[in-house]
Amino acid sequence: MSHPHPELGTPPKLPKNGLRVTPLGGLGEIGRNMTVFEFGGRLLIVDCGVLFPEEEQPGIDLILPDFSSIRDRLDDIEGIVLTHGHEDHIGGVPYLLREKPDIPLIGSKLTLALIEAKLQEHRIRPYTLEVAEGDRERLGPFDCEFVAVNHSIPDALAVAIRTPAGMAVATGDFKMDQLPLDGRLTDLHAFARLSEEGIDLLLSDSTNAEVPGFVPPERDISNVLRNVFANADKRIIVASFASHVHRIQQILDAAHEYGRRVAFVGRSMVRNMGIARDLGYLKVPAGLVVDVKTLDDLPDDEVVLVCTGSQGEPMAALSRMANRDHQIRIVQGDTVILASSLIPGNENAVYRVINGLTRWGANVVHKGNAKVHVSGHASAGELLYFYNICKPKNLMPVHGEWRHLRANAELGALTGVPKNHIVIAEDGVVVDLVDGTARIVGKVQAGYVYVDGLSVGDVTESSLKDRRILGDEGIISVYVVVDSSSGKITSGPHIQARGSGIDDSAFTPVVSKIEEALNRSAQDGVVEPHQLQQLIRRSVGKWVSDTYRRRPMILPVVVEV
Repeated sequence: MSHPHPELGTPPKLPKNGLRVTPLGGLGEIGRNMTVFEFGGRLLIVDCGVLFPEEEQPGIDLILPDFSSIRDRLDDIEGIVLTHGHEDHIGGVPYLLREKPDIPLIGSKLTLALIEAKLQEHRIRPYTLEVAEGDRERLGPFDCEFVAVNHSIPDALAVAIRTPAGMAVATGDFKMDQLPLDGRLTDLHAFARLSEEGIDLLLSDSTNAEVPGFVPPERDISNVLRNVFANADKRIIVASFASHVHRIQQILDAAHEYGRRVAFVGRSMVRNMGIARDLGYLKVPAGLVVDVKTLDDLPDDEVVLVCTGSQGEPMAALSRMANRDHQIRIVQGDTVILASSLIPGNENAVYRVINGLTRWGANVVHKGNAKVHVSGHASAGELLYFYNICKPKNLMPVHGEWRHLRANAELGALTGVPKNHIVIAEDGVVVDLVDGTARIVGKVQAGYVYVDGLSVGDVTESSLKDRRILGDEGIISVYVVVDSSSGKITSGPHIQARGSGIDDSAFTPVVSKIEEALNRSAQDGVVEPHQLQQLIRRSVGKWVSDTYRRRPMILPVVVEV
């Protein structure tokens, strides 16, 4: 198995009949999926998603792929193929289209409807090409065929990309539910047909590669939900991803069966379910869904609320309910269902929400105590089955953390893919398919791009380090006025601390140390403000470390008069 090396350099020029594949996100992480295909000087992008921040990234709203390696080649892009409508595959599209709004978007009906609604908020009107399973479209040198795959959102597609260098197949996210709610199976017949033609490079979903066996059918959840509904005496509040149409459909079916009305809570939930209903993907009995404002007129045992926040997101509806910061107040006897999986890194946030809800008397039903979630990603048994059908000449595991990628690679090897034809890459690693063999040839920049409010890319790792220090250790500010010619103190030092756990009055001993240090520097002729600031920072930092074993951020301000 080939794998990336930290010393990889800039990739060479792509050979004339080679296909270049560059993942800019989604490898080594769950989210931010984006892959760039290049042939004959033209580019095709598959997906452009976001990654959601973890606790060590305070203040960050979203994390984008790094577009820097393609920024000067935007005119070479034939289009962006979107495999399905989840945020980790479409959430970055508005930020790329800000740089070139006329890049065509190619996807299924529901996927395009979801991204168009998102782009409307960014005031971008995209060029779109709607495709369905079985369709085949020529996008410059890329001959793309679309294949139905089953996932936790309707209308998901894999894409087979034919070029003179060979055929690459990107699965997108998929599983092989044999009893899907919408009757739309992963099209194994189409994959077998592609296999007969010859799949030169398979980019395959790795998320569940460590999980043995097969994913249970989505419909298995129905009986569990019915049982919860049958035993709930008061309101039922369901938290789910705002795009999980199949899961919401089962909630609606259970509510209808037990005589409850449903209200959607949260902007993204209301928007997405409205789109799904209008396009016919969500079947809603007449009178079942009502506005949240009308719920006060209904008895508690006739109410179901469907909201966002299943991952413990601080600003999502469920988190705010747990923190008593929402118009909907959790009361004793309410039932809360977390109908989703735990995204790695979100565990602590989710358990905080569960504890908060339980504190107010809610009965919380989640994956840990009831079967209220099944995955949307193929487990090991399904992947083995899939590889035996596809028989890829080269395999590149995608969409997963390192442990998932390696597990997926091992599965491929078990089914007969030669180990030297299995490429374990990471974000930014460039893979060339030349003469039927995929090899790593270099690396491009593919770091995190942080979105903080309206700021995109302005927050750096250094900024986040400062935020973490502020959050963990607090800040100490030191204000001193000095004579510009002599460097002697004319006012101060004045010291204030915030979040450090040290009272302002405790700094009396260090004031004399600052004065001594500044007086010595004045005698030595050092009067430059930056040097004086560094002197103050060292003096205060050493004193705080020796006295309190703390390392707060120290902000010295030197004013010359």
